[in-house]
Amino acid sequence: MNQMSSDIKKTNVLSLTTMYIVVGLFAFLAIYPVFWVIMTSFKTTAEYMRAGNYIIFSDNDNKVLREYIVRKDREGNIINDRISISRFDNNGTETKVGEYLLSQHKKGDVKIERVSTTEHLRVRIDNFNKLALPKKIFFNNYPIAWRDAKFVTLILNSIVYTSVTVISIIILSFMAGFAFAKLPMKITPVLHSSFIIGILITLQCIMVPLFLLIREVGLFNTRLGVLIPYIGIGLPLGVYLATEYIKGIPTEVIESARIDGAKYLGVFWGIILPMAAPVATTVAILTTTGTWNEFMLINVLVSSDSLKTVPMGMSMFSGALSTDYGKMFAALVTGMLPMILFYIIFRKQITKGVSAGAVKG
Repeated sequence: MNQMSSDIKKTNVLSLTTMYIVVGLFAFLAIYPVFWVIMTSFKTTAEYMRAGNYIIFSDNDNKVLREYIVRKDREGNIINDRISISRFDNNGTETKVGEYLLSQHKKGDVKIERVSTTEHLRVRIDNFNKLALPKKIFFNNYPIAWRDAKFVTLILNSIVYTSVTVISIIILSFMAGFAFAKLPMKITPVLHSSFIIGILITLQCIMVPLFLLIREVGLFNTRLGVLIPYIGIGLPLGVYLATEYIKGIPTEVIESARIDGAKYLGVFWGIILPMAAPVATTVAILTTTGTWNEFMLINVLVSSDSLKTVPMGMSMFSGALSTDYGKMFAALVTGMLPMILFYIIFRKQITKGVSAGAVKG
């Protein structure tokens, strides 16, 4: 009996240890990218672009004369083993001030030997890695990114688009779900199926025809031209979740309210919507995150800077020919912050909504 109890305890300890390792691994994979983006946002673009060992030569006034990257072949041997240091005056005249020779220890460390110098030079070796902490904290990425991308306007636009979309989808999808679940007609299956098919249609499939339609009706580059597609794309999932949840609400409750003289609109506002609050929270969470982070559609439907949203501001510092990584990562952090705060503030409601919304009735 004691042996069996001991075996059970060992099994439980092993199971718990395995579970904690797996959970810890997934937590690390989820948290580290966010930490890396925040950390990298305090680097300059020049520091981010560097990788490997750099030898930095400077004079007594800490003026950098040359930055030299150590290049190695596939076997790890130094290729560029001789360094010549020069100084340039205001007229562009070059004056050689030193020459150094690079060698390599068995452990792989770089050794610098002075061959000749005409003045005292300071030499240091810096190892740069894109995953490493910043060598020096650079705060100016944030104010510059905030100013150049006009983040005040972008955030206000995102708030407007997200708020209107969430409220509209909740009201319209639950009204449709109430009708489909409790007010059946002959055409109900057809209408319900047309909404469900919308879940299977990807945004990429309708991007071009949607753009052409919006342009033809004169809604291109307008707020309404953004809100209508946002609401339409979010409705299928909202209708599906609302219909399935409302089916679990007892029909007797609705009949009792009708006997007492309540109209269907009153039943919806007074009974259906309050009872469906858990799944409404789920729909609100999915719609909020999806609308706030949406990039492709807003990029096609608007061209004016006054109508753009936060995701477009994040991409403003990345181009085909060059990318300002420092400001781009600062913009990414600025764009992520509202969603992080949204989760921190409403984490209890999010947990309750998702868990309760998963159970019908």
